[in-house]
Amino acid sequence: MEYQYPIDYSWTTEEIVDVIHFFEAIESAYEKGIRRETLMSAYRRFKEVVPSKAEEKKLCGEFEEISGYSAYRAVKKAKEAAADEKILLK
Repeated sequence: MEYQYPIDYSWTTEEIVDVIHFFEAIESAYEKGIRRETLMSAYRRFKEVVPSKAEEKKLCGEFEEISGYSAYRAVKKAKEAAADEKILLK
C-alpha cells in the first residue's frame, strides 16, 4: 500500500509489527478474504497493545481515513461469523 499505518512510536518494535499485522489483516478482509480466526487472533493481539477503547477508535479511524477500510466493520463481521468462516467485505 502507498500509505503509512498509524502507529505510536512509544511502542516496542514487536508491538509495532503486531499492530501493522492487524491492519494488514483488515486489508485482507477487504481485498481477498481472511479466515475468521486469523483476523480475530490479530485483533486480540492488537487489543493487548492498544487496550484503550478511545485509542483503538483513534487509530482505526486514522487507518480508515487513509485506506478506506473499516476495522470496526471487519471485526464486527468476524465476531458474528461462524468459527471456520472466511471474512470478505466489499
